Amino acid sequence: MTSPKSLLEFAGAPRHPSPLDRSALILIDPQAEYVTGGVPLSGIGAAVEDAVKLLCIAREAAVPVFHIHHHGKQGGALFDPSGPFVRPIPALAPQYGEDVLIKSLPNAFARTDLEDRIRAAGRTELIVAGFATHMCISATVRAALDHGYRTTIVASATATRDLPDPLGGIVPAGEVQRATLAALADRFAIVVRNAGIYASIYAGTRKAEA
Repeated sequence: MTSPKSLLEFAGAPRHPSPLDRSALILIDPQAEYVTGGVPLSGIGAAVEDAVKLLCIAREAAVPVFHIHHHGKQGGALFDPSGPFVRPIPALAPQYGEDVLIKSLPNAFARTDLEDRIRAAGRTELIVAGFATHMCISATVRAALDHGYRTTIVASATATRDLPDPLGGIVPAGEVQRATLAALADRFAIVVRNAGIYASIYAGTRKAEA
């Protein structure tokens, strides 16, 4: 039995990670709702740590960073704009001068000017991290293809949660995570294991410039 191939492989598409000098970092929904709020994610602590590493690399390499924050309905059960859990996770909070966009839908391009800001920054590829993998990461990465972007997802800087199975039972978070990343890697994105990939890329770039 032959091993399956992704649609990207069939197309002969490039499979290297998005280069730092051509990319923007899209950090999606790094908010307290996913840590201590109503929808805590499986493995969120480790995912935040890796996202912090990725964010530090982006800042050091002068990669434009776009912080995407979700706001739900006023007084709603999740992401209440006036509630305590809409705030950013402290370690992933924006720094002065970094763009912050507020979204109300899973897709970060929907009803925002994210595309205009990326174009203004002169970037043609995206590096994506954040939460939750099966929802806003997936929706945004799929939309990015429609907008003409090549995207790389840093897997260990994402996380998701157990989901109710509409056919009965529960789908564990690990299975949701693995299946979502596999589906996105089929056509929509390059998936790399962790931020260490970009640490190595950046170190190699600095060495070449020395």
